[in-house]
Amino acid sequence: MNDYLNNGSDIYEESFRIIRAEADLSRFPADVEPVVVRMIHAAADPAIAADIAFTPGISAGCKTALADGAPILCDSSMTASGVIRSRLPRDNEVVCHIKDPSLADEARAKGVTKTHAAVDRWAEQDLLDGAVVAIGNAPTALYRVLELCHATGARPAGIIGIPVGFVGAPESKQALVDDDLGLEYITLLGRRGGSAIAVAAVNALASRAELTNEHA
Repeated sequence: MNDYLNNGSDIYEESFRIIRAEADLSRFPADVEPVVVRMIHAAADPAIAADIAFTPGISAGCKTALADGAPILCDSSMTASGVIRSRLPRDNEVVCHIKDPSLADEARAKGVTKTHAAVDRWAEQDLLDGAVVAIGNAPTALYRVLELCHATGARPAGIIGIPVGFVGAPESKQALVDDDLGLEYITLLGRRGGSAIAVAAVNALASRAELTNEHA
């Protein structure tokens, strides 16, 4: 017989203990550290802490926006489905257009990716300004958010920009960091990223509670 932890809360508590023992969290403000811990937990890799870039106001900005009822705009179904609705302070709307059957035709007509076209819809629906943007898959979505912020003057409350991949992901995240609009963001530089890490950040920002046995 194997000896193993089989209590959700105990598993989470031990996971976070290991993360704090192995990761250097000293440069993160108190309100950003729990977000970073959740991101590390989702990646199962304390080493990502060194490549996390952020603005000091990302946590406060997102928490305030969510408390005021701001929507969460997601680039992928995986990100959207991972948002724990019970944590949202105002039953906030989670918006993701990627499964809309008409989106593929719209993207084809424009000669762009579906995620690019989906971001265009956010702007058309006046959703970008003040929203929490969560990008865990598509670099083109992150690029397009930045383009539309410049073109329209929209300012999301915070951008969780963590697309993954070999083509465009490192560059789009660096563009977020280098952008001169002064937007609030958190990102994981380089190729690594993904919906699991992005939604872990969203769920951490949506609640002050760190330990939970949900999904354990």
